[in-house]
Amino acid sequence: MKPFQANLINAVILIGLGLWGYFSSVSPSPTALIAPISGVLLLLMTSGIRKENKVIAHIAVVLTLLLFVALFMPLMRQTGLPKMRIGIMMFSCLVALAVFIKSFIDARKAKA
Repeated sequence: MKPFQANLINAVILIGLGLWGYFSSVSPSPTALIAPISGVLLLLMTSGIRKENKVIAHIAVVLTLLLFVALFMPLMRQTGLPKMRIGIMMFSCLVALAVFIKSFIDARKAKA
């Protein structure tokens, strides 16, 4: 999988599951929109990542890592379906991070 594909899939998952969680809540909090907003930002970065823009790729990695870490607290507080949604978003972020890191390592090896 290429980095732009992993980023695109991650962004769609974040947007879809984040909005589902927000709108299915009885009393939604504005902080529940962090994942969908981050997903939109990552979606906007996909074309830059496809063109192998290093700056955009690194920004996407940092945003994905921050979101992965930020999802830990909601994961601990939830049960049932909300916990599963958050777990899927975290797994998606983790896979995207792995693909990005592998591509960075491969690029460094190709450069050397």
